[in-house]
Amino acid sequence: MSSDLEKGSLSEKSYAAGATLGNPNASTTQEASAFAASIADSEPTAVDHNHHPDDAFVEGGLRGYLTVLGAFLALFCSFGLISSFGTFQSWYADHQLYRSPSAISWIGSLQLWVFFFSGGFIGRIFDCHGPRLVMVLGALLHSFSLMMTSLSTEYYQFILCQGILFGLSTGMLFYPSLASVSTHFKRYRATAIGIAVAGSSVGGIVYPIMLDTLFPRLGFAWTVRILGFMGLGCSSIAVALVSRRPSPGKTPATRWCDCHITKDAPFLLLVLGSFLVCFGIFIPYFYIVSYSAAHAVSVTRGISRSFYLLSIMNAGGVLGRIAPAYLSDAVGRFNLLVPSALLSGVLCLALWTTAETRGALVAFAFLYGFFSGAFISGINPCVAQISEMSQVGTRIGMLYTLVSLPSLFGGPAAGALLARAHGSYIPMTILSGVTLVVGSLIILCSKLKIDRRVCAQV
Repeated sequence: MSSDLEKGSLSEKSYAAGATLGNPNASTTQEASAFAASIADSEPTAVDHNHHPDDAFVEGGLRGYLTVLGAFLALFCSFGLISSFGTFQSWYADHQLYRSPSAISWIGSLQLWVFFFSGGFIGRIFDCHGPRLVMVLGALLHSFSLMMTSLSTEYYQFILCQGILFGLSTGMLFYPSLASVSTHFKRYRATAIGIAVAGSSVGGIVYPIMLDTLFPRLGFAWTVRILGFMGLGCSSIAVALVSRRPSPGKTPATRWCDCHITKDAPFLLLVLGSFLVCFGIFIPYFYIVSYSAAHAVSVTRGISRSFYLLSIMNAGGVLGRIAPAYLSDAVGRFNLLVPSALLSGVLCLALWTTAETRGALVAFAFLYGFFSGAFISGINPCVAQISEMSQVGTRIGMLYTLVSLPSLFGGPAAGALLARAHGSYIPMTILSGVTLVVGSLIILCSKLKIDRRVCAQV
């Protein structure tokens, strides 16, 4: 009985890997943690609920620890770079493409959309063939996309190489590596996943500083080629280290779509709220660097040092993405998700709209990184909590397929407002803040559908 349960939960977990975000940005840095939290929370719940622990399961081991290291490196070079797109946004506008902010942001938005949308397909391949095949192809595509980006001169070439191909390579490295980590750990799954996910946050800290240093010294082409060589090295090591624990028997097939969601009001409200939140949550990751430069505010000396703001935002995301895995059981998953989105929106409306000093911008970047990271890591546990365990993977896949659309259009919409306002960032910051606040209120309605008591632990 316990082996049947293990196989079923592994299938759901693997599909959840295929379905899933965190960086921003890109992000943010975006990304990442939501899938991790779902694995950490959903399978133990199933085991505890049915009271069938697998006493024969060996926690971690050498292969498990090496898989965590490999996943860390895979996320460092893939999602960590997506989380740093704000540096490219600013560089392209001033030195490379000379197009509107809206047009440039389509590159980063396509990265996010392809990454989110590809999860379901990659998860199916992982279920059938394990991580090695997908990650080998992802490592090659990662390096190829960056090398082609370094040779790009036309806008459509950046869209194809950096937007579509790099977004796909990120999904091929991200999902299989984290899904494999989850197969090696049960008791310490949250810790193992948290260490692996930290790779994306560390990448989001390192890459903006690195790009700020190399762009003026080596130029765009060679800087991006160095990123390609680094990515090839990190992803190659990841391919060699990541392994999936074998599961005896045949893994049950999962459904692509759950047709019963139309009768599930809490889930529908959660999807609608997340849809609005994801429209605005990546906007600061895309535009915080250009905002700082436009207002002549530098974090250290020189206007170019505004790139450091993106590193500070991702540093806040390190805490925001890891802490929820340990707090959600104590305070309630929805009780953590709602204020995370709400406070992210309030920060945009109250602090970003008025931030014109170095201290205010640094405070906004760190706090926004923390709360937005907490939201991204908290979505999947909420889905698992209101779903049958046999439907968790399918529902997570449906949610992330839907939120890939606002992730695609949010950045360009903000850029269009920036152009229409003749360089004023106020309409953009209001758009980001309002969508976050309204989305959080809709998610609150989802919580109240589950338990009408406002202070109930849900």
